[in-house]
Amino acid sequence: MFVTFEGCEGVGKSTQLAMLKEYLKNSGQEAVYLREPGSTEISEKIRGIILDPANTDMTAETEALLYAAARAQLVRQVIRPALDAGKTVICDRYIDSSVAYQGYARGLGEDFVKKINSYAMENAMPDVTIFIDLRPSASFRSVSRNDRLEREALSFHDKVYEGFVAQTATSNGRIVSIKPEKEKIFTHNKIIAALREKGAIR
Repeated sequence: MFVTFEGCEGVGKSTQLAMLKEYLKNSGQEAVYLREPGSTEISEKIRGIILDPANTDMTAETEALLYAAARAQLVRQVIRPALDAGKTVICDRYIDSSVAYQGYARGLGEDFVKKINSYAMENAMPDVTIFIDLRPSASFRSVSRNDRLEREALSFHDKVYEGFVAQTATSNGRIVSIKPEKEKIFTHNKIIAALREKGAIR
């Protein structure tokens, strides 16, 4: 199965992915772990261009197309071959981030983002997506603000959040909203329960 993790900046996605990886390792379950944009040599180079704080002149359209280009490389080089081989793939961000960040926050619209990504994804849609549902006003304090997107104003990240919430409502259950708890282990337990219910893990 293809599992993705989504959420705004600073919500604890990386921590929860690390905890899930440890859980799967300890329970003898194998998976391929990826991040977007990145996880291939070419996609990582595109990531560097997108997130470089010096690239202040980058247009919204260029940003969206670069994400799609990095995704096309990752899908064809890693994701599709892994899924075809019967492996579980777990990816930190994917198409829902593009819709939230470029479609909603940049104002390009959901249709534009989905159209350009229809060429990139090769029908590799996630089976289940975990959305760590925390508003930027509650999480933005912990953001490092080292890259170009992290440096955007809180109002931008509020629109990103609205984009994720809107997609969750229309996803027919693919996107599972997980409200994070103060204790990380409780959030982890919620995620494990959700993935088990979806049949993504044991």
